[in-house]
Amino acid sequence: MDDTRFNLIAKALADPQRFAILQRIAQQDDCPCMALVDECSITQATISHHLKELAGAELISARREGKCGYFTLKPETLAAYQAELSRRLLSGSEAVAPKGRSV
Repeated sequence: MDDTRFNLIAKALADPQRFAILQRIAQQDDCPCMALVDECSITQATISHHLKELAGAELISARREGKCGYFTLKPETLAAYQAELSRRLLSGSEAVAPKGRSV
């Protein structure tokens, strides 16, 4: 997994609201958008933004039936991310810190 994709997934998972939405989607085979709107205390527009970020990171897939969208977790993306995270954390290579900071 390249750095761009790894960082995109990490960013998608880092937001607490987005992570909560992903958890709700993971609990069902086909999670309807309206269920997310009903269960979350945020606006439909904000949920749509989070869903777009999760789909862009390929953590979920989406399908439409009429006006309703349905979302499904993509476990293969999560598994690839977990494997890459483990590889990066457990490899013997030296960690690289952002400028001005030491590791």
